[in-house]
Amino acid sequence: MGKIAQGILGGLSGKVGNIIGGSWKGIDYIRIKPSSVANPRTVGQVNQRNKFSATLEFLQPNKDFLNVGYKNFAIKKTAFNAAMSEILANAITGVAPDFTVDYENALLSKGTLPGVLDPAASYTTPGQVGFSWTDNSTGINALETDKAMLLVYNPAKKESVANMVGSTRVDEGFSLAVPANYAGDLLYTYIAFVSIDGKVSNSSYISSGVVS
Repeated sequence: MGKIAQGILGGLSGKVGNIIGGSWKGIDYIRIKPSSVANPRTVGQVNQRNKFSATLEFLQPNKDFLNVGYKNFAIKKTAFNAAMSEILANAITGVAPDFTVDYENALLSKGTLPGVLDPAASYTTPGQVGFSWTDNSTGINALETDKAMLLVYNPAKKESVANMVGSTRVDEGFSLAVPANYAGDLLYTYIAFVSIDGKVSNSSYISSGVVS
């Protein structure tokens, strides 16, 4: 029997259902064990597994982004697990047993740094997604040197393309190249900022669109 000492994503030791927890070098982690055919499947178990599966599918392609965006929450847990906790609590939608991630409410970065102003994305240039925003570096705690963290998520391919250092607040834009095989797929875009000393902002969902 597993024990949960600090909530569902922290301090889990052993096995709860098909969720296995442990600790490595003082960092709590979780993983999901594939269900066997003979495993009892109550309605509650199925719903929880489906929520976990949807969250994992969304977060796994975005690990590099999460490692920066949630690093300040990686205390006795990984940044990935911190993001899992956030998405499960605040960005799951659907009717049981069909749960999905609500992309518009999904935070891929979380912090106190001021976020983006007037974000927009353009999908009209073949093979590229254009990001734009308004410089707000004159605001409190926002600096010209804050780097834009840009992400394009492709759920059809279960992949993402990100750029973490390509531009700053004052640049007010960046064109991010995407693979040619993304043409025709519905893409979702996000932006956040990270400061030189490691502070991060909440991410902002921008929009969805299709590139040619």
